[in-house]
Amino acid sequence: MAGALTISVGVLAACGGGSGSDDSVIKVNGSEPEVGLITTTTNENGGGRIVDRLFTGLYYYDADGNPKPAMVDKLETTDNKNYTITIKKGWKFTDGTEVKAKNYVDAWNFGAYTPNAQKQQSFFSPIQGFDEVAADKPTAKTMSGLKVVDDYTFTVALKQPAIDFKLGLGFTPFKPLPDVAFKDIKAFGENPVGNGPYKLKSWQHNVKADLEPNPDYQGENKAQNKGLEVVFYTSFDTAYADLQSGNLDVLDTIPTSALRTYKKDLGDRAIDKATAQNQTITIPERLAHFGGEEGKLRRAAISAAVDRKQITDNIFQGSRKPAKDFTASSLPGYNGSLPGSDALEYNPTKAVQLWNQANAISPWSGKFIISSNYDGGHKEWIDAAANSIKNTLKIDAEGEGVPTFKQLRQQINDKSIQTAFRAGWQGDYPSMLEFLEPIFVTGGGSNDAGYSNPAFDAKIREAEGESSADASYRQVGEAQQILMKDLPVIPMWDYVNNAGVNTGVKATITWSGLPDYENITKS
Repeated sequence: MAGALTISVGVLAACGGGSGSDDSVIKVNGSEPEVGLITTTTNENGGGRIVDRLFTGLYYYDADGNPKPAMVDKLETTDNKNYTITIKKGWKFTDGTEVKAKNYVDAWNFGAYTPNAQKQQSFFSPIQGFDEVAADKPTAKTMSGLKVVDDYTFTVALKQPAIDFKLGLGFTPFKPLPDVAFKDIKAFGENPVGNGPYKLKSWQHNVKADLEPNPDYQGENKAQNKGLEVVFYTSFDTAYADLQSGNLDVLDTIPTSALRTYKKDLGDRAIDKATAQNQTITIPERLAHFGGEEGKLRRAAISAAVDRKQITDNIFQGSRKPAKDFTASSLPGYNGSLPGSDALEYNPTKAVQLWNQANAISPWSGKFIISSNYDGGHKEWIDAAANSIKNTLKIDAEGEGVPTFKQLRQQINDKSIQTAFRAGWQGDYPSMLEFLEPIFVTGGGSNDAGYSNPAFDAKIREAEGESSADASYRQVGEAQQILMKDLPVIPMWDYVNNAGVNTGVKATITWSGLPDYENITKS
């Protein structure tokens, strides 16, 4: 998820310790959601961490990323293409209505239908009938591959076998929505009715969101605490100060300013864990000098001009690892020695040669700017990357701040941003395909670069259609070799997550870098 879990880590308006908080409620850091709390459109970190507490699908993911049965009673298939899904009886939304098969089918159709403009639309693309529903001018309102059999059974027919389909059924857009959602989806997003382990108590925009346990929750992953207070900070430095003073219980990202000292500061309350997250620089092809062959050469030059190791060592104290591919090193099937991965290595001589080749097509003019949300602790590394580019290519390059993550994402989504920008992805389920499809497949919901390469799209389809994991991994590797040549984004590094907890708090950081919220406790 962006910003993919566009997966991107950033925080918004400040709220320090404050008064009147319930000491038994867990205070955690977060960021103001970009849009309403809707399963089929939330595709960024701030909203995702809340939405996934409020809704539960067929499966949920444990702290290691393993899918565990939630609402699914039976899932039957003989070919990984045609599925019969039976859900458990007795599950209810927080408005008291029962969750039925139609709530899944209606939600998926709503997410896929183009006039609804849902950002997670592309995740329904494997289903038969998606193309008709998702066209610019749809010829159908519902996907032909979805059928309600009875109150607790529905069938799914895919276009082709999809190796990751079952694995992804715990992911946010595949969760059910109640009937009330479709009466006024915008109003619903402000006050969602879910079926998850928590329900929304209040949402003070740009301040915090309060979640309380759902007493009627039927799943195994029940809340083991008395609620969550998700605080929206203006900076990780402020959040870290609150953690040190006891006004924050869990901080999932230590600021770069404290990476040298946080283990000494926190002692056994410090947490380190390799997680499925990455950081990138995106340079849209629509920008001047970055289209066509000239743009390909310039992106390759910029990639070779950034000294990733120096930045990860000096700024991040080794808690980031220079990228070797477009996914994350902790994922199953990861290959850190793909052919063409030298495109991600620091090579000043090569960078200058590539830049000069681009100049032969069209001489460079202007300033190269990398935009970032400075509320997310990115200024230092953005400035370092810009300086590395400036010193290597002898061009004017600098970082530029956007006040909040929400504002950055809005500029990216409406394409008003006229610079390169930092992005990233945080895994939604443990799959390399989940890191690649939404960002790089033509029309993907998080394809911020506007990238389109039919050869890449075909390789991803082949990877999805393989019957074995190893065969799929090979196809993913070949797909990434195409990305190494095109560099639609410039991979920077992936993460060892640095986090911390308050005195008396027990918490785990999950495979994706987020806390295991339901199981946080404090004494």
